[in-house]
Amino acid sequence: MGRLFQLVAAGVAVLSLNAIDVFAQTRADQPEEGFYRSSRPVEVGENHMVVTAHPTATATGLLILRNGGTAMDAAVAVQMVLNLVEPQSSGIGGGAFLLYRDGKTGRLTTYDGRETAPAAADPSYWLEGGGEPMAFRRAVPGGLSVGVPGTLKLLEEAHKKHGKLPWADVLTPAIGLAEAGFSVSPRLAASVSRAIGWGRFTAFPETLAYFTEKGEPLQEGFLRKNEPFAWTLRLIANGGSEAFYQGGIGAEIVSRVRNAEINPGVMTEADLAAYKIVERPPVCASYRRWEVCGMGPPSSGGLTVGQILKLLEPFDLASMGPGPEAAHLIAEASRLAFADRGRYMADSDFVQVPLAGLLDTDYLAERSKAIDPAKSMGKAEPGVPPGAPVNGKDGSKESSGTSHFVIVDGQGDMVSMTTTIETGFGSGLMVGGFLLNNELTDFSFRPEIDGRPVANRVEGGKRPRSSMAPTIVLEDGEPVLLIGSPGGSRIIGYVAQAIIAVLDWGMDPQAAVEMGHVINRNGGTDLEEGTPVADWAVALEAKGHTVKVRNLNSGLHVIQLKDGKFYGGADPRREGLAMTD
Repeated sequence: MGRLFQLVAAGVAVLSLNAIDVFAQTRADQPEEGFYRSSRPVEVGENHMVVTAHPTATATGLLILRNGGTAMDAAVAVQMVLNLVEPQSSGIGGGAFLLYRDGKTGRLTTYDGRETAPAAADPSYWLEGGGEPMAFRRAVPGGLSVGVPGTLKLLEEAHKKHGKLPWADVLTPAIGLAEAGFSVSPRLAASVSRAIGWGRFTAFPETLAYFTEKGEPLQEGFLRKNEPFAWTLRLIANGGSEAFYQGGIGAEIVSRVRNAEINPGVMTEADLAAYKIVERPPVCASYRRWEVCGMGPPSSGGLTVGQILKLLEPFDLASMGPGPEAAHLIAEASRLAFADRGRYMADSDFVQVPLAGLLDTDYLAERSKAIDPAKSMGKAEPGVPPGAPVNGKDGSKESSGTSHFVIVDGQGDMVSMTTTIETGFGSGLMVGGFLLNNELTDFSFRPEIDGRPVANRVEGGKRPRSSMAPTIVLEDGEPVLLIGSPGGSRIIGYVAQAIIAVLDWGMDPQAAVEMGHVINRNGGTDLEEGTPVADWAVALEAKGHTVKVRNLNSGLHVIQLKDGKFYGGADPRREGLAMTD
């Protein structure tokens, strides 16, 4: 960690200040729920590109690439810095899905770092006396909601295969930043203030102490040091993930979970030691002349985004352009896809998921006939794809404490990674300077519905269903788009609409992510307030939609590859920034 540490640490300090300077000129103070601000130009480059949710993380990734690192080296450094500067959204106490393309071979693969349920968990996990499920808000805080984290293991295994720089070196920027301190961003300050106002940390003294100063919530611009996280990262830099999963860090995690002030959990050190990353083939759906590839189960993201797009193939969206007519069609396709998602999608290592059937061309062509351009179908029922099992519907909730980043290096290696601790600030429990997830609330709280087992019920060792949708779009086998977003189950709609905006409507990535959102999850249709799409409410209501205009906080980050150049878009609803050479 010698010369490279000095180069990268110094470079990040300088470049981060420049990045934040540029960022400060274009942003307004934004609450966690996000806001719409005026557009900015797309970022254009020819060598490297990094797009993340925070200027310092983006700058760190770019510095790693400039110092000879690969996209995977940069991904490790980016995640560790995000853990520090955006702790409410992701970190090593959570899980992630990573879609990777090897520049030399063109091979596309996915790494499943989703959290797992403790071995002792069973389908009655979330049921209270009388067999009724615990209220979601009561279930989130404390140890019961914490799944075995996967992000660190994912990064280590993917780095061994695709990294170039030493493991310890790519952790050094975050270590240096944790020791020297980072400036609290407007978004983090607003998030902390809101969380404390809601009493989010009241039961957890260590967490409350970290996010306050002299009894007050952290303020924008405050220099926050995190020595415990620096110490954690040094242990991991020297001992790898074993220090986390089988060493002292893991023992602290288990103790904190099992002795939580509220909702003590059942995780054991054996659960941590048993955790495995699963390398899976991507789930790919053809869409017009493109192939849209994403994450398969336990995420519903790749399948549901793929279904929405294929259901829309019979309609000429390109000629239609953005407007209420296209919004109606997208919402109707989303209804059908979410109906199938609720019945069939879960961890395929535990339940039968009809992967091929859900993307079967004939099945979706027949389903698409239910879309009437003149009126809404209302609540959609699940279909019966080829190979479908008999499951009950799942109405489990999914929160949005998540982040997404995309990276392309000069050798053509690519990373599209969505990373999360679930609800903002996760379980509220803090260990070693990082927050623990509340991912087990992504399971169905009811194990059976209408006498049928729910595919996404809790089981020991199982991974809860996710909506994370890291995506790479190919044309004739070559990548043309990297994309993904946070946003809970709305991730699917955010990503699908942005893909349509780029591929069908010819928008550049920045315009695509700035476009107002239209979201339907097989219920009412949400339109993003403060954007032009809010004016479509009357037209959609005339077609039978129940419309709500509301704040919709995505965090879309996109890289388009076109004519030998990279075009980057960063979502203005958060603090994201695209940087390039």
